Amino acid sequence: MRLALYTGILLAGGFTCLTPALAADPTGDWRVADGVANIRVAQCNGSMWGAVSWEKQPGGRDENNPDVSKKNRPTLGILTLIDMKKKSGVDQWEGQVYNAKDGQLYSATITPAGTDQLEIKGCVMGFLCGGETWTRVGPPIPASPANTAAKGAPKTTGAAPKAAGTAGAAAPAPTAPPKNAAAAAKPGQKGPADPVGDICLLPEIAGFAH
Repeated sequence: MRLALYTGILLAGGFTCLTPALAADPTGDWRVADGVANIRVAQCNGSMWGAVSWEKQPGGRDENNPDVSKKNRPTLGILTLIDMKKKSGVDQWEGQVYNAKDGQLYSATITPAGTDQLEIKGCVMGFLCGGETWTRVGPPIPASPANTAAKGAPKTTGAAPKAAGTAGAAAPAPTAPPKNAAAAAKPGQKGPADPVGDICLLPEIAGFAH
């Protein structure tokens, strides 16, 4: 069974300069296999987390979530990779993945494959496993004060996903941005082209109880 995940980022050029030393770094922006969304992966509080940072079709809602109170929340900024811990001795992280296409959580692993691909595999109750490969479209995200202090950070205005109307207007059009666009978008910096910003400041991550 193919694990179809609702995640991704605009395809951008200019990453051929990534060195082999970055091969095991899963942070950055990734475009999912079917191209419907972008995932921003960052290290927050010692774990890897991922959230939707761009949607091909703006204004999506988490309508398949079994929790009725969450069915109307925007999918932009929604968590997809949850509290993924590094496995000892290997460049692999394991935790949970949320699939907004069916509203279910899966046990999952992420494994960098070179500098520009991230393999994600998930299983339901230890079987019915599937996976896909994401393509890097943004450089690795360096550690920052926001990353390391996110757990105690206040719920800053603008850190959480914006309402669908605002998100739809702010999301970039599905065309390649200028080559310097990714370099200009620094962690924690938000603007018309980056409505999500530093995912470590999202309330669900900042307030996560370990």
